[in-house]
Amino acid sequence: MCAAPLGNGILTAPAFPGIERIGAQFSGNAFEPHRHDTYALGVTLKGVQTFRYRGERRFSLPGQVIVLHPDEEHDGGAGTEDGLQYRMLYLEPSLLLECLEASGVGLPFVDEPVIGDPALAGVLLAALGELDRELDELFVDDFVSQVTGGLSRHARLPRRPLGGVAWRQARVARDYLEAHATRAVRSGELEVVTGLDRFALSRHFRAAFATSPHRYLLMRRLQQARAMIGAGEGISDVAAATGFADQSHLNRHFKKAYGMTPGQWAALAHNTERRFRPGFPQGRSGGR
Repeated sequence: MCAAPLGNGILTAPAFPGIERIGAQFSGNAFEPHRHDTYALGVTLKGVQTFRYRGERRFSLPGQVIVLHPDEEHDGGAGTEDGLQYRMLYLEPSLLLECLEASGVGLPFVDEPVIGDPALAGVLLAALGELDRELDELFVDDFVSQVTGGLSRHARLPRRPLGGVAWRQARVARDYLEAHATRAVRSGELEVVTGLDRFALSRHFRAAFATSPHRYLLMRRLQQARAMIGAGEGISDVAAATGFADQSHLNRHFKKAYGMTPGQWAALAHNTERRFRPGFPQGRSGGR
């Protein structure tokens, strides 16, 4: 009860295609309202995690699982003066949909964002317990299958039948957007490479990836910008390198996506390297 409040910092793990992992600890309000184009799945480790989501203030205690759906606005921070420690995994919806494709149903919607489920927490911590190690394909295949099953258990509404998704064209569009993420991509280009008109492509892309081609492209730019800022590059240089008009343009979109400015992110990354990492639990026993 008399422990000093935790400092602020974020630790980013090696990425795997479609999956990002972080460990974080904060005191006070950490993130302003923002939204991701991925599922955000996490486990609270220490303290009380609080956030506003779908019109209500929510609270997560140690061991509880957090499930946030793509494009749902939320904020985040510590619910007490003792601070907060948690781990979070950002999962592209396409990985879940590919797992569900054989059953012909769409993504499960979990309307309760805080879940008491030790089994699902254990599944998540298998990927989040050692943030310094890379994930391999065989692990990810089983992990996504278990996560899909865990989310389906908590989905209160029946999963809707999924119409035929033009998976090949959606993936071609996704790959093209990733390859050209730092410049403006026109609708006509995607029509040429996919063979679909822009409106049909938009429908199929959203069914496959739970977001629009425009927002997918923007988020890939922001991911690149975040990595460059974390590596110590200047914000104005990052803005130019990642296709933003100027630093204020980057600042505006970065804050909408991550709930903080690029400068705040840079300070957290620096703080992690300088002070936070030595006390951050690594192995699975510490994570649990």
